[in-house]
Amino acid sequence: MSHTLRLTMAQALVKFMTAQKVDIDGEILPLFDGVFAIFGHGNVAGVGEALYQVRDQLPTYRAHNEQSMAHAAIAYAKTHNRRRMMACTASAGPGSTNMVTAAAVAHVNRLPVLFLPGDTFATRQPDPVLQQVEVFSDHTITSNDCFKPVSRFFDRITRPEQLLTSLPQAMRVLTDPVECGPVTLALPQDVQTMAFDYPVHFFDEKVHRLRRQGPDQVELDEAITLIRAAKKPLLIAGGGVHYSGALKELDQLATRYHLPVGETQAGKGALPWDHAQNMGSIGVTGAASSNALSADCDLILAVGTRLGDFATGSRAMYNPDARIITINVGSFDAVKHKALPLVGDARLTLQQLHAGLEGWQPEGSWVEQAARLRAQWLHVQDVATTDRGTSLPTDAEVVGAVNRAAGEQDIVVCAAGGLPGELQKLWRTRYDKGYHMEYGYSCMGYEIAGGLGVKMARPDSEVFVMVGDGSYLMLNSEIATSVMLGRKLVLVVLDNRGYGCIHRLQQFCGGPGFNNMLDDCLTVEGGAPKTDFAAHAIALGAKGEKVGNIQELEAALERARASDITYVVTLDTDALVVTEEGGSWWEVAVPEVSPRSQVQEARARYETHKARQQQNL
Repeated sequence: MSHTLRLTMAQALVKFMTAQKVDIDGEILPLFDGVFAIFGHGNVAGVGEALYQVRDQLPTYRAHNEQSMAHAAIAYAKTHNRRRMMACTASAGPGSTNMVTAAAVAHVNRLPVLFLPGDTFATRQPDPVLQQVEVFSDHTITSNDCFKPVSRFFDRITRPEQLLTSLPQAMRVLTDPVECGPVTLALPQDVQTMAFDYPVHFFDEKVHRLRRQGPDQVELDEAITLIRAAKKPLLIAGGGVHYSGALKELDQLATRYHLPVGETQAGKGALPWDHAQNMGSIGVTGAASSNALSADCDLILAVGTRLGDFATGSRAMYNPDARIITINVGSFDAVKHKALPLVGDARLTLQQLHAGLEGWQPEGSWVEQAARLRAQWLHVQDVATTDRGTSLPTDAEVVGAVNRAAGEQDIVVCAAGGLPGELQKLWRTRYDKGYHMEYGYSCMGYEIAGGLGVKMARPDSEVFVMVGDGSYLMLNSEIATSVMLGRKLVLVVLDNRGYGCIHRLQQFCGGPGFNNMLDDCLTVEGGAPKTDFAAHAIALGAKGEKVGNIQELEAALERARASDITYVVTLDTDALVVTEEGGSWWEVAVPEVSPRSQVQEARARYETHKARQQQNL
């Protein structure tokens, strides 16, 4: 009996992938649920042939754009709490470098995707091959080296036997709670077709499980002592609460000890919106309730968050005298903001904190203050999301209409522009997966492709993609893919005739309207054309309609829910009106010198906030 299998490098790669499994609550499932592929001369004969041989075990999905197919893979992995994932392969040259932006999205958000870009010939015999980037001083560099800074692990497979050491390392990173992120294996097209006698055991089934490491006892004791001394604590829930599966533990801790909870963009949904301890979102686009508590608290317990600038108001929002404890599986994040690190799995750590705090309670007036602020914020939400019948609906009114149309297990998807702020403030969900926001990289163009990935992960949920006209025009091709695959989406396109979010930021910093709104940029005489988004969607195979107000939008959403294919509803919205309540300062540098008085005034405001920021450095 032979102990080896003679396979090409590409065949060995996909065979190894099919052998990877994951244990989710006792159910053994394929770790890789498919491969997004756009074939070209760098991957069609090698990886393409190999994927064809395993198409019944490892489905291959054809997309229309390399960047957006990778966004779909990212959204798929996020919806599965990083436990299941996909791979993406593209041709050598522009096809592969199109995926670099998506690799950065995955890297910033700590989400697993296996990138398999085709590469130029390792033998260099046809050098330079079509689409090859030539670096005069270093022949080992190819365009795929662009993946290095945005990959958690990078390797170029220049011999077929290198898979034996490279693939186990790739799997380690993809499945590790700390190092989790994108892996790139650059595959020279000739090496993909080279054969090697691989050991049979290399393809044995491997079952991956979430590694859970408890906290260090000394750190745990210090944290418990610090919490017990606190009178006005605030808990901040981040995305790590979801990835650890610590929802029940968070609920139990918050409920038992009356801890007010603010949620980051990634943490939203960790508690149901109507939970008594849910104070709403926190930070630059957060609720007035959470932000007020942040400014007055004496201790912050940050769970599973890297405390980015939006969550902390660029370090100027929270009480500078408050102590910070950070529960995080990664020490890199746990030591930020002068925090007392409590390194460990969120579920295990919250369980031990719960036991160690027995008999402790926050100050009664703090509990009452939190409840009062929460009630006030819920009223703000109600008012902001009510149809006021204005000529141009606001983003908040549209959010309200879509939220009312969404069912208990439905999901909203968004990524960039002004909508993430309105959604973080106003969207209500009781479903832990009901709010899907890509805001680590805030990548325009993620929305529609991300919605596709979410739908592939949760086919029984209605997926509502909320997207501005700018992002829609930037990347919309996966509408056709959603129709082709039978993965129905409901798209709501808010057309404010430009990049309204950045236009508002530009004005806040003292600048004039310039190059953001279509009316403020260079155009031919007569102005920029009005895009018919509904007609465009119909041309891609979807259904579509334009509506004029919130009442018509609500009726259209009923038709969209009843549709069996992707349905696009578009309406014109107000570019200037946003929910003023809540939120906090965000650091965007303002020129020290300018002839504009508005810039000078903005600079003065900037320096005031910088002074507060200094107290928290």
